[in-house]
Amino acid sequence: MGVKLTELVPKEELSWEKLNNKVLALDASNVIYQFVSSIRQPDGTPLKDKHGNITSHLVGLFSRTTNLLTKGLKPAFVFDGKPPKLKQKEIERRKAIKSQAKEKYKQAKEDEDEASMLKYSRQVSKLTPDMIKEAKELVKALGLPVIQAPSEAEAQAAYICRKKNAWAVASQDYDCLLFKAPRLIQNLTLAEKRKLPGGGYVKVYPQLLELSKVLESLEIDHDQLLVLGILVGTDFNPGGIKGIGPKKALKLIQEEKPFEMIFEELKPDFDWKEIFDLFKNMPVTDDYSMEFNDIDEEKVKEILVEKHDFSVERVENTLNKINEDKSKGQTSLLSFG
Repeated sequence: MGVKLTELVPKEELSWEKLNNKVLALDASNVIYQFVSSIRQPDGTPLKDKHGNITSHLVGLFSRTTNLLTKGLKPAFVFDGKPPKLKQKEIERRKAIKSQAKEKYKQAKEDEDEASMLKYSRQVSKLTPDMIKEAKELVKALGLPVIQAPSEAEAQAAYICRKKNAWAVASQDYDCLLFKAPRLIQNLTLAEKRKLPGGGYVKVYPQLLELSKVLESLEIDHDQLLVLGILVGTDFNPGGIKGIGPKKALKLIQEEKPFEMIFEELKPDFDWKEIFDLFKNMPVTDDYSMEFNDIDEEKVKEILVEKHDFSVERVENTLNKINEDKSKGQTSLLSFG
């Protein structure tokens, strides 16, 4: 779910050129789930190989990641570890949504309603251990860092950025700001154009959120931002406090009452201090490498062509394009500019 801060935070639209040669820490599960959810047939069926194995995650991962590489970006993929116990309520909430969507999908299938089948199929999407394993293999074959977080990937990605091993976290969620990431990039792995409800398309550009500018704009410090997130709702207290939206939460925070007083008055059904401490002390590790290597073309072909029936011509053309761009000469991978 993630914390809902869209209407509060200032964003800066970036050209792709401004991200050239930037090292970015991606929340891998966030990215791969986007692909599994969105890359489907018109009736909601995910893409599959001739053996019936789902390939939507690999199609998206290969096409979008190589697209980033041709633009001169340096993505590093951070994978989730063991979820905190406090996340169990959110996990159960997601399971309930999927269960409801599964029933609606069945009904839509019986009605031969393709539009509804597509809609509900996206809601029942899930990442399996095999998908994650394959994703890691493909990322490594592309010569990119694979980082295993001990717990939440966004906390680890934020830590990597604070250590200046990456320029920004790339995620659609705002949680990494609560984990004190100095910069957040949104829309990085989305399609570069979005269909409008009334017809036509609009271009989608990456958006930059800087923590320092967010805090300055809201006139609060980071602890206050963290409490604001808890009031609105995080993955550790889904839904937050009933009746408290982002604007009302911000107003409460700006009154500068002690945090204890705010929560005593609102009487939440969760332990806000426990959530506050979890964000502050989420497990992270220094056991990671940000080394970028040459693409192992034979391994990429083994994963995509031999195992999953990708077009060898398409894969080779994509790899050749990356090699052509690389031969033009690029500056140091860790030059953050």
